[in-house]
Amino acid sequence: MTFSNDFLWGGAIAANQCEGAWNVDGKGPSIADTAPYFKNKQDYEDYVCFHMMSKDDVFDCLNDQEGCYPKRTGIDFYHHYQEDIRLFAGMGFKVLRMSIAWSRIFPHGDEEEPNELGLQFYDKVFDECLKYGIQPLVTLSHYETPLGLALDYGGWLNRKTISFYEKYVKTVFERYKDKVKYWITFNEINVILHSLYVGGAILKEYTSNNLDQDCFQAIHHLFLASSLAVKWGHEIIQDSHIGCMIARREAYPATCHPEDVLQCLDEDQMNLFFTDVQLRGYYPRYMNRYFKEHQIVIHKEAGDDELLRQYTCDFLSISYYMSVLSKKHIDENTEIAVGNLVNGVKNPYLESSTWGWQKDPIGLTIALRELYDRYQIPLFIAELGLGEKDVLTKDHKVHDDYRIDFLRDYIQGAKDAVEAGVDLFGLTVWGCIDIVSMSTSEMSKRYGFIYVDVDDLGKGSYQRYKKDSYDWYKKVIESNGEEL
Repeated sequence: MTFSNDFLWGGAIAANQCEGAWNVDGKGPSIADTAPYFKNKQDYEDYVCFHMMSKDDVFDCLNDQEGCYPKRTGIDFYHHYQEDIRLFAGMGFKVLRMSIAWSRIFPHGDEEEPNELGLQFYDKVFDECLKYGIQPLVTLSHYETPLGLALDYGGWLNRKTISFYEKYVKTVFERYKDKVKYWITFNEINVILHSLYVGGAILKEYTSNNLDQDCFQAIHHLFLASSLAVKWGHEIIQDSHIGCMIARREAYPATCHPEDVLQCLDEDQMNLFFTDVQLRGYYPRYMNRYFKEHQIVIHKEAGDDELLRQYTCDFLSISYYMSVLSKKHIDENTEIAVGNLVNGVKNPYLESSTWGWQKDPIGLTIALRELYDRYQIPLFIAELGLGEKDVLTKDHKVHDDYRIDFLRDYIQGAKDAVEAGVDLFGLTVWGCIDIVSMSTSEMSKRYGFIYVDVDDLGKGSYQRYKKDSYDWYKKVIESNGEEL
């Protein structure tokens, strides 16, 4: 058994990291537009987008005339989409995973009527994809909640945000029902555990003395919104497929000590909590102890449980970059592998990328097999990839054998899972064209098959150049994964 003949090969981008044009044609600011770049300061503590933001912090960013905010310009996909999609088609893409910028459709988030110019832009993007036989797979919310909803409502901590999301979802479903069949409700919904701002658009002023309570109440609202997206997707779009998504980190016990094994189980269940609710339709009993220990009481309204039960997602998509080790007792002698978003005990058997992400293609095989065994529904790899410091030569070449080697191993990991019986229907390589990093807001951390000539400060020609990996991935797609 190998990849199916209709396997969806492609790449993935996100509006807030590629589009630019942050204040063009009626678009309002999103939470991503407040993420600055710190030159020569790229420690985790500098990633303000992951910190607790206040209203003053937001206004300081909006009024800042000297700082650099790369996500506001991205790679100017807004004006280069035709060229970029043509380049994707040159690799033979069957699917392009992308997102709609919510604030391009509803600039503040709570308007009665959508922004027509924003709707027209995505009409053009989807038409361009379909012209080349590329299926759009659209993430409805990808770390780009309208900033107005954060400032005026407290983001997803406020139940009203569900209705704003529902209106947005119904609007784009009606508009693009003949153009888009595959949708994801929220990108990496579990990232809210690491950042209330990125994952939940929650500002400091709206939080209580119990941040865990705030976090899980917002998560409940996200779950309800996801179910409503499934409901309306099935009602509005014929043959639609509405999926959920988590950032999947495969976890191993650091030792065979039972305490480490139990710690690993606890961490894994916290990851699976999000998919258990969205795919099984109810809160798992293993969370009861956690809620009790952290004084968490989920406030529900009549009909909430029925909504979750009735409208579960059609498929599960994941991002997968690395695995981690779980250890019950961490002290000063414990070696930590620090990535740019998450960290864990360092695995001595794995190599690390420039950014400290430990490479583990076998972990992808394990993750896919575990998830399929658990849910028995189709799986989709929405993100995998390698961020590195590429060098553009004088003749405009990028020799990125390291990326080819990485992707070869990871695609083989996916292939091994398929051969073990996993129903995997597609794979999109993250940052198929260089885009601004989500976490560090830099361009130096490049993932793409296509080099974009722009630096961390937004300076450059914005010309596109094919890397060596471009032709390699083209052969992978042509051979349906047989030539790696």
